Amino acid sequence: MDLNEFGYKQELKRSLTLTDLVVYGMIFMIPIAPFGVYGYVNAQAPGSVPLAYLIAMAAMLFTALSYGSMARAFPIAGSVYSYAQRGLHPQIGFIAGWVMLLDYLLIPPLLYVFSAMALNHLYPDIPKVGFILAFLVSATLVNLRGITFTARINIVFLLAQLLVLGIFLVYAWNALHDGGGNGELTLAPLYNPETFDLTLLMQAVSIAVLSFLGFDAISTLAEETKGDPGRSVGKASLLTLLVMGAIFMVQTWIASDLAAGMGFKSADTAFYEIAELAAGSWLATLTAIATALAWGVAVAVVSQATVSRLLFGMARDGQLPKVLAKVHPTHNTPYLSIYLVTLLSLVICYLFIDAADTLTSLVNFGALSGFMLLHLTVINHYWRRKRSGQVIRHVLCPVIGFLIVAAIMYNMGVEAQKLGLIWIALGVAYLCLLNKLGARTALSDPSNV
Repeated sequence: MDLNEFGYKQELKRSLTLTDLVVYGMIFMIPIAPFGVYGYVNAQAPGSVPLAYLIAMAAMLFTALSYGSMARAFPIAGSVYSYAQRGLHPQIGFIAGWVMLLDYLLIPPLLYVFSAMALNHLYPDIPKVGFILAFLVSATLVNLRGITFTARINIVFLLAQLLVLGIFLVYAWNALHDGGGNGELTLAPLYNPETFDLTLLMQAVSIAVLSFLGFDAISTLAEETKGDPGRSVGKASLLTLLVMGAIFMVQTWIASDLAAGMGFKSADTAFYEIAELAAGSWLATLTAIATALAWGVAVAVVSQATVSRLLFGMARDGQLPKVLAKVHPTHNTPYLSIYLVTLLSLVICYLFIDAADTLTSLVNFGALSGFMLLHLTVINHYWRRKRSGQVIRHVLCPVIGFLIVAAIMYNMGVEAQKLGLIWIALGVAYLCLLNKLGARTALSDPSNV
């Protein structure tokens, strides 16, 4: 794929394969993500955690299809920003990038805060800020080395998480069939008419969907992918979503049946209490440490890489300071963007170190807003502009995806909705300033694409 046809030159190193993209997406989504948020999802929909994950996966499935469609049309860095900019309208593209920044910029500090909380609980003598600094430095150093080095580190992290997950599943399965909880795997966690409440379930889905945010980040690596990047990004997004959805379902299903009738001390420690029930305190400690390291190191690395590529794409188009588009001459990485992400993460961690729930809601608001614009872009680019004639793929699927995402956002907390709208208002004000100064995107006429 020649970037010249999109008005860019090849600056980032093409070294990633389809497997690398899937591993990247799996690391970002965290195979053991439910360990950390199980209690919060269960608090909204008691005993129905796997059902919440199933609905969240269904919602993201339509979004993954839309990502695949747009990646084939525009296999360039920038994700939803680039897609909406070229497939919908340049000004809307900026807003898409702006709301995705809310997602991508806040994910690293969110991960640092969650991880620091978990480790501080185990090692109270070490302040949370100490863990945060350690995570920040390690993620920055790995990303500065280049995407190839990052991909190799990702494989190690992924295998370690799968090992811990496997250990939990074996012990939890044995404990379940030895008489724990429901005594066997039942359908109750998927549907229990006595406790089913659609409103509460959708609130649980708005939390569970956080675990699926990550397959979309694969699209930011299009310019570092070998072969046919558009097709590879689309395949990797769909494969990652399905594989991770199955992993989330299995672990929460077994955990829910094992925890039947159990009262939790707090939402923070719910899963670890289930692990202790399965095999004792050693498994509770193992799962807690694994969660902290997965969120604070493994995912922090890939999330930092993702947001730096989004900043790179927007800066390259003149919608952010051009200096953020500078690429390191040796490692071929947008190193100034990486430094900026590190600095911003430190500031955000300081501001929200005791407000992880607010950070979580803001991350979801940013991602879901971007997904809604993505679905509209597919319809506009393929159905209206290109006259593709594919009603199912380019009209029906994005419409369903849009409606499901809109429903999840509607059931989100009011505080998150207000803060998210304030962020969008700031983006609109900044866009107006850019237009007034004449710093418009290079693609002022989307009909040229």
